[in-house]
Amino acid sequence: MSTFRLSKRSRERLVGVHPDLVAIVEKAITLTPVDFVVLDGVRTLARQKQLLAAGATRTLDSRHLTGHAVDLGAWVGREVRWDWPLYRHIAAAMKAAARSLDLQVDWGGDWTSFKDGPHFQLPRLRYPA
Repeated sequence: MSTFRLSKRSRERLVGVHPDLVAIVEKAITLTPVDFVVLDGVRTLARQKQLLAAGATRTLDSRHLTGHAVDLGAWVGREVRWDWPLYRHIAAAMKAAARSLDLQVDWGGDWTSFKDGPHFQLPRLRYPA
C-alpha cells in the first residue's frame, strides 16, 4: 500500500469520466510505488483535434471524448516525468486495481503500433461509447 492520494486537481480532471474508470484510478493510487497525477480525462473534440495536429494522438475517435479514458502522469520531485519505466509501475497498479474491483482496463503501453504510456481506457467491447 502506498501513501499517495489524488490531488484536488486530479479529482477535478476525473469529472465526467466513467465511474468504473474513476474507481480504478482511485484504487491504483493506493497501490502504486510511483505517485501519479491525472493529466486528462474527458476531452472536447476541439482539444482532440489540437492534439492530433500536434502529433500527440493519432485519432479523432478517442475514448477521452466519451469519458472512457484517462492520461496519468508520473509525479516525481514535484514534476511530471516521462521516463518509460515509471509508467510500467503505474500500469501494474492500474491493472491490479482493476482486477481487485473485478473490472478491466487497457493500457496504451501494451499497444503494438502507437505506444502511449500515460493512457488508460476501459475496453471498447465491454464499454461501448
